[in-house]
Amino acid sequence: MDSFEYNSSPSRVVFGSGTIKKVPEELARAKVSKPFLLSTPQQVSHIELLRNVLGNVVAGVFTEATMHTPVEVTEKALEQVKASGADSIVSIGGGSTVGLGKALSIRTGLFHLTIPTTYAGSEVTPILGETDAGRKTTRSDPKILPSAVVYDVDLTMTLPVSLTATSGINAIAHAVEALYARNTNPIINLFAAEGVKALANSLPILISEPSSRSARSSALYGAWLCGICLGNVGMSIHHKLCHALGGSFNLPHSETHTIVLPHALSYNAPKVPKAMKALAEALPESEGDATRGLNILLQKLKVERGLKALGMQESDIDKAADIAVSNPYWNPRPIERGLIRELIRRAWAGEDARADL
Repeated sequence: MDSFEYNSSPSRVVFGSGTIKKVPEELARAKVSKPFLLSTPQQVSHIELLRNVLGNVVAGVFTEATMHTPVEVTEKALEQVKASGADSIVSIGGGSTVGLGKALSIRTGLFHLTIPTTYAGSEVTPILGETDAGRKTTRSDPKILPSAVVYDVDLTMTLPVSLTATSGINAIAHAVEALYARNTNPIINLFAAEGVKALANSLPILISEPSSRSARSSALYGAWLCGICLGNVGMSIHHKLCHALGGSFNLPHSETHTIVLPHALSYNAPKVPKAMKALAEALPESEGDATRGLNILLQKLKVERGLKALGMQESDIDKAADIAVSNPYWNPRPIERGLIRELIRRAWAGEDARADL
């Protein structure tokens, strides 16, 4: 057994069906009573659901959470939070809303309870990514980690099939990179393998049976495990590429992760045989080849495979490569601009991943 270090995230997790009804109890547990609610414009119905649960104690509402957490949106929300007299933040939604909740919490010190409705996983990480003037930066601080997470399977039942697929692959990406992280450890490896297995088996079911409660529950469980991976160990070239592409070209988050992941995995494959073996065992139909297993999973999910379909121009490939190799994250394989450019070109063109980089 190799030596390792492991830090356990201190957030409280409540998992189940109908658990949104426990939000008042969780706020009381934290000794707060004036929550400020956050969502995106598309999830105002969730805000109304929360209002019904919380009653007349809501201090304020902000429904303009935006992808990639633009600083100008955070500053607008911050003014309203300060004016409201709120003593806590409750975010409900996907990564955009969770990100805004984190940005407000770290700026104000307010208790943050989050209710994720997708599989993004950021709700259990101490990481905040923010965009300012088209440049996305990330920072990590234990104070960024939401204090409580309420997982309610019921809130994922209406998640569109397309977002179910890409959000699920986004979660898998956290586990993939955790398996070959510089500071990985046996505990995180267990979470990663279990998370990938839960999602890889449930996501294809949800494409044909989106209202399958057992598959929804399994997917949300897998997403939680993958999120823990993201929150505990370092990420590598895949996440660097996705931050560069998303922040610089305003590409949708989970869709970008879905397209890039098999190519990033194939780039690192020669240097991470143990991780590739663990992934091959977790991904159905891999036949010992994790890249094959991931390609097959994406085919089953019928997801978009090319960045050009998301609006990225071919002329952006070189700029993306330059950004990706500037201030690179640690990676198990040295970062070579020419190969990274080819990786991005394949992702842009929508090609299947190949382990020949």
